[in-house]
This record gives sequence, C-alpha cells and structure tokens, in this order.
Amino acid sequence: MDCSKCSKPAVTFIRYSGNHLCEEHFLDFFNRRVKKEIRRQGKFKPGSKVAIALSGGKDSTVAAWVLNELISRRRDMELHAITVDEGIEGYRPESLKMARDFCEEREIPHHVVSFKEMIGWTMDEIAGVDPETIPCTYCGVFRRQCLNREAKEIGADCLATGLNLDDTAQSVLMNFARGDIEKLARMGPHTRVQKGLIPRIQPLRVIPEKETYLFSMLRNIEVHNAECPYSERAFRGKFRDILYDLEKHSPGTKHGILSTYDSLQPALQQVFPAANLKECKRCGEPTLSDHCKACVLIERLEGLKVNPS
Repeated sequence: MDCSKCSKPAVTFIRYSGNHLCEEHFLDFFNRRVKKEIRRQGKFKPGSKVAIALSGGKDSTVAAWVLNELISRRRDMELHAITVDEGIEGYRPESLKMARDFCEEREIPHHVVSFKEMIGWTMDEIAGVDPETIPCTYCGVFRRQCLNREAKEIGADCLATGLNLDDTAQSVLMNFARGDIEKLARMGPHTRVQKGLIPRIQPLRVIPEKETYLFSMLRNIEVHNAECPYSERAFRGKFRDILYDLEKHSPGTKHGILSTYDSLQPALQQVFPAANLKECKRCGEPTLSDHCKACVLIERLEGLKVNPS
C-alpha cells in the first residue's frame, strides 16, 4: 500500500485518521504533534534546565531522544536524565545499562538514584516482606519521590516523563471508575507549580504507544522491551485491555477520552484548587498530611519486618 500523501510505500496505517504513511510522512506526523504538545504545555523557557525520567524503555527513551533533538540546538537550555533503580534483579540492570549508553552517546548528564539509597529498600525486598500488597502500590509512590527529590537536587525547572496516549487514557478511566475526581484534577501535565514539587511535562501525551514503538524502530533507537515482572498484578492492566478493545472497534477512542478530559480539566481545577502543602515531618517532602505517602509506606514496611505475620 502506498502512502496517502505520496507514492512511497507505507510503513503504517493510522486507523483513527484513515491514512497510510511512508517513513518520511510518519516521522513528520510524529514530530509535529510532539512539538505542538510541548509548546502547549509551555514549560520550555530560555535558561530552563529540563530533566527527563529515563528508564531505558521505549517511551522514556523516545521522549529523551526528541527532547535532546530540540534542546541540543539551544545554548540557553540543559537536558539531564534521571534513572530510578528500583532494585529488580533480572529486569532493571539491563535497562539501566541502555539508559546509561544512550546518555553517554549524546553527552547527556545522567543521574541514577536507587530505592535502596533513598528509601532503604529494594523492590525485591519489598515484595518479599509484603507479598499480599500489589507491588505497584509501593513502586509508583517511591518512584515519584525519587524523581522529584533528584530533580530538585539538580535544579531542574521541569521533569519530563514518557507517558503516552495509552497511559493517559488509562489513568483517566481508572480515576473515573474509582470516583477519584480530585486525582483527575491533579493529573499532569502540571499547569500549577506548587512549592517543593517539580512540575511534570509529557511530550508524548498525544502519541499512541504503537506509534512510539514504530518511531523507535525507524530511528534505530535501542530500547529495553522487557516487562517488569511485578506488572502482572497491576490494576492498570485491566483498563489497558478495555481500551485496546474499544480502540479496535472504534478507532480514535483514546484520543476522544483525552480530548474530553482536557475540556473538563479547567472546571475540575476550579472545584479542586491547588492544596496548601506542608513538609513531611519525616523526610521534608511536600505532603497534605503530617507524613507523606512514601513515609507512611516505609513505616508499614518497617512494621512488617519487625512483626512478620
């Protein structure tokens, strides 16, 4: 099948637009949307220091590749990469190496922070001490704290993540299903900067996961494709399957969910204005309560270690 815009052979079919695209037109289609989204989020200002959460997987690596292409041409901006080592044997070491190699090849300052160093536990140790709890409950909270603390340490003005369209649509559905409207109002990208929290940006927010993967292949970007061994128990997987089925039968569903959410977000933020955060009494990180969620979980782990069931 030829490209819908020229006579070259197509490399993909974009079902939600009905277009077959060759390599050149697909890459142009991809880049234009990412640049437009970055401009819309409005965090790229002269003199900015941008951090990217780089796991070594396809989404974060593609996001880092795109940001590096944009920032490396400017002398007034810096790009730093932060990799979190959760301590998952057989999974994280390989992706950590890929993230390190990616940064070395492009001379991007690379910062590695580990759960063991910052939290006092590896993810494997956590899973062993509390096997009844879904590991992602711990991992998500600890990863966010590690990234925020390291981004503050290097003086970053914003923190980019590799969240794609699929991730965002899943999060919207999950929060609706749980009735957690306040969390919906707080979803990134962040327009409200709160003291102690580095605002997030999401360059791939409008890009489907499948297109991110194709971009990495066409650009010969080496990525880590293994799946986290703890992800099988994640609640998010159920919504991923639901969205896959909806998109299969009604192309454009994920874009529709994102568009609807973006229309609702200003109203949600009026109902749930930015909270007045205070410092956690244990670690000093921003929190609504006396202790942040990370410290509450650490205390739980310490209790389980002392009093195993």
